[in-house]
Amino acid sequence: MPPAPKHKTELERLLNANQFDQARLLAADVLRKNPRDGEAWLGLARSAVGLNRLRVAEEALSRAEGVLRNDHRWIYTFAIVDHYVGRSGRAVDRLRTLIDRKAPNALDARIFLADVLHRMGRRDEVRTLVDAGGEWTQELRGRILSARCMAERDPEQGAVELERLFRSPGDVGQRRNAGFEAVAIHDKSGNYRKAWDLATAIHTETSAKYDTLGLIDGLDEQRQLLARGTPWFEPRAPRTDGVGFIVGMPRSGTTLVEQMLDRHSQVAGIGEYEGIVVVGETLKHHGAWCRGLGTLDADTATGIQGGYLESARTPEVAGKRWLIDKSLHTWRWLPAVASILPGARCIHIARDPRDTAVSLFLSNFHYRNYSWTRSPTEIAQVMEAERALSLMALEALRIPHEAIVYEDLVEDVEGHARRVAALLGVEAEAGMLSPEKNTRTVLTLSHEQVRRPVNRKSIGRWKNYEWAFGAEWDKLVAIHESRRKFK
Repeated sequence: MPPAPKHKTELERLLNANQFDQARLLAADVLRKNPRDGEAWLGLARSAVGLNRLRVAEEALSRAEGVLRNDHRWIYTFAIVDHYVGRSGRAVDRLRTLIDRKAPNALDARIFLADVLHRMGRRDEVRTLVDAGGEWTQELRGRILSARCMAERDPEQGAVELERLFRSPGDVGQRRNAGFEAVAIHDKSGNYRKAWDLATAIHTETSAKYDTLGLIDGLDEQRQLLARGTPWFEPRAPRTDGVGFIVGMPRSGTTLVEQMLDRHSQVAGIGEYEGIVVVGETLKHHGAWCRGLGTLDADTATGIQGGYLESARTPEVAGKRWLIDKSLHTWRWLPAVASILPGARCIHIARDPRDTAVSLFLSNFHYRNYSWTRSPTEIAQVMEAERALSLMALEALRIPHEAIVYEDLVEDVEGHARRVAALLGVEAEAGMLSPEKNTRTVLTLSHEQVRRPVNRKSIGRWKNYEWAFGAEWDKLVAIHESRRKFK
């Protein structure tokens, strides 16, 4: 057998090290010289998955299909893409193919299959997989799935096992998965001190350092420009119709709003698409962020817009009049929205800051990218920055928008459905009132909550953790309460 091409070995090394941008650049360089290189197309697809550019990944996989259609890596990567763009049923079929073939990655396929089925609510099939046993159940990921099934039968014993797995050696991300699943069980059982203490231990032992103040200070120039109350640039890109953004903090109701809109016949939610981050970073690369947005030439701005739209308009949503992007980063990039996607509409949503903080602190966000969730103090700092910046930007930049308070939405779902529909210029539809009936797989941390009818259960959750909130929260709470209509 001839040795593997040098670039294949290097691509594998970069991908295994999570150096996705470097892998992308290497694959692109190979493809410029040989557009038929299947390994390079696969490397580009895998790096795109790592960068959450799923449309790019899908296109690259399609280009590699003629060469690698039966390759176990190609099938597995396509299963990931299928799942994350909402084709979970097709992902299940691909993963079962790998398992039936006893492919080299069959173990990974079985674990991923169990997670996909869990997200789809097909819990009986997950239990069947786990009860069948096998080598995969001895891996940390498999043991976590086994403990999850145990918890469904015996929550207390399941929590003990999940906490034990968190405290065992192994991959940080998987240990956090186990630990936060135990936290959720304690919270649901009313063991609030135990839930909080375990979450504190998880953050202390696994969260990376985060320059929270650096993040906030990095917004200073934008704040100063927005304080003028008017845009400091004219958009150079053409007006675009049919793109909307949900703007707000994680765990503030963004997924609920997206699922409501996705139930409309003319609207498609595209999840936490990272396209706006790519737009922002591209503007930085061109030296146009953010004071220099007016210096962009029309061709550059139009090209950046095209890149966003090409990846957002997957085949599944191409026929919809509106695409709704709920990226959790949009609040930091609203001048980019106004500059590159003029005509976009925004829906800002805010929830009681204490309820939001509890949900953030007790949830498993990425231990590097979202490690500001490791303490209530840092959560408050980021929340203050978001609350101050978002509405100021939406007003100053003249972005058509609706500002929604989560608690009011819960009290008047129908009224808010009419408001957001009117913002998009469509008639409200009855399906919007039942977001829990949406059959699209939800991949955010809210995937279980949004499968229940809209309810008030999460309102006032912070009272279970009242000891965590002092006078330093009063200002944020007062601002939020002043915006509420139903009290």
